[in-house]
Amino acid sequence: MNDIFLSIALALIQGLTEFLPVSSSAHLLFPSLLFGTNDLGLSFDIATHGGTLLAVLVYFRVDLKKMLLSINPLFNNYDTQSRQLFTHLIIATVPIIIFGLIGSDFIANRNFGITYIAWANLIFAAILFLAYRYSSQSKTILQISIFAVFFIGLFQVFALIPGASRSGTAMTAALLIGLNLKEASRFAFLLSIPTILGALIFLLIDSFNSFEAINILSLLIGFSVSAIFAFYTIKFFLAFIDKIGMYPFVIYRLLLGFGLLLIV
Repeated sequence: MNDIFLSIALALIQGLTEFLPVSSSAHLLFPSLLFGTNDLGLSFDIATHGGTLLAVLVYFRVDLKKMLLSINPLFNNYDTQSRQLFTHLIIATVPIIIFGLIGSDFIANRNFGITYIAWANLIFAAILFLAYRYSSQSKTILQISIFAVFFIGLFQVFALIPGASRSGTAMTAALLIGLNLKEASRFAFLLSIPTILGALIFLLIDSFNSFEAINILSLLIGFSVSAIFAFYTIKFFLAFIDKIGMYPFVIYRLLLGFGLLLIV
């Protein structure tokens, strides 16, 4: 597989899996497992993260504008709900920032193999099943306490483990504390903004010490394809999640985990 087709494949996978409650790290294994492809490098990771960040910023641009206005001291008629949502997002982001800074070297130096990723998929699929099956799903994000919001952020720390799924961990925690499915999904997507931004900053810092050849065409493909597919993934997921539910994703993750164990 040449670099152009590999760029399209990896960007498509990143765009589709970043916001679904499945593991993007597990899916990104497939090109190398099936075709023996090489890593496209740190610059490509930066491009695809930038694409997914653009997608979520564009999709939630109205909400983001309201939140920014709500914290502007010069804007008198601020929206209290938007300010509360902004506060919730900040609180939920704190744990992954702290753990990311403390454990970044450990995670970077740890060799997470296919078996490890497979078991992470199976374990977090089971937790997602329990959360969805037994959740009251009776609350909105504005009805929960600061401690509940912090719990979502704390649970999202598991996303630092390859195979856990960032959106999956956030949705699971939100369901565990009783949020309805659509609110849990929406908050998980909004929470991805500071999380992806933080990951992007770390990647950019790492890139300063990296000396690699840059393929501009691959970067453009990675950025644009990941942005387009991420945007429509968010759009269709939120539109149909009440009808789809979480069971298809749980089953898929279980099959994925067992499938990876079989090929090790």
